[in-house]
Amino acid sequence: MGSPKKNKKTYETPPHPWQQLRMEDESRLIQEYGLKNKKEIWKAESNLRNYRRKARELLAEVGRATETSKGVKKEKQEFLDKLKRYGLVSQDGTLDDVLGLKVRDILDRRLQSIVNKKGYARTPKQARQFIVHGHIALNGQRVTIPSYLVKTTEENQISYSHTSPMKNEAHPERIEKVEEEL
Repeated sequence: MGSPKKNKKTYETPPHPWQQLRMEDESRLIQEYGLKNKKEIWKAESNLRNYRRKARELLAEVGRATETSKGVKKEKQEFLDKLKRYGLVSQDGTLDDVLGLKVRDILDRRLQSIVNKKGYARTPKQARQFIVHGHIALNGQRVTIPSYLVKTTEENQISYSHTSPMKNEAHPERIEKVEEEL
C-alpha cells in the first residue's frame, strides 16, 4: 500500500523503447494533436487498454452468466453508459465497439482537441496554451487541464473564460469566426 500523498504512475511505458515504427507513429500523434510529450500518448493508450480489458472481462462474464444474473448486465450497461457520456461509443454501441477503439478516439475527446476543432485556437499547440493560461472555460468554470476528457453534454459549454482578454472580439489572437458546431 502506497502513501496517499504520492501519486502512483497511471500509465505503462512501451516494453521496447527504441522501435522505429512506434516512435514515428508517436511523433506524428504529438505533431497532430499538439501534445506536450509521449507520456500523454502512453496515458491515452493505458486508458484504452483498461477499457478494452474491462470490455473483454464483461464479454466473458456475459457469456458465462445466466439470464437471471442482473449484476453483470447492470455492470455492462454502466460501463457502456460511461463511454457514451464521453462520446467514445455511439448511443447504440456495444462491447465489441469498445474493442475497436483506437488511441485517436481518446485523443479526439481531449479538451485541447475540441478547443482546436471548435475554432477557439488556430493550432493544437495554441489550444494547449489557451487552456493552460486559463483562457478556456467549461460551463463558466475555468479549466487548465488540456487532457481533460470532455463529455458530450459539455461540448457546447466550452467558451472563453469571462476573465480572459480573449473574450474581447478585437483581440489580435482571436480567430474572427468561432465555429459553433464540431
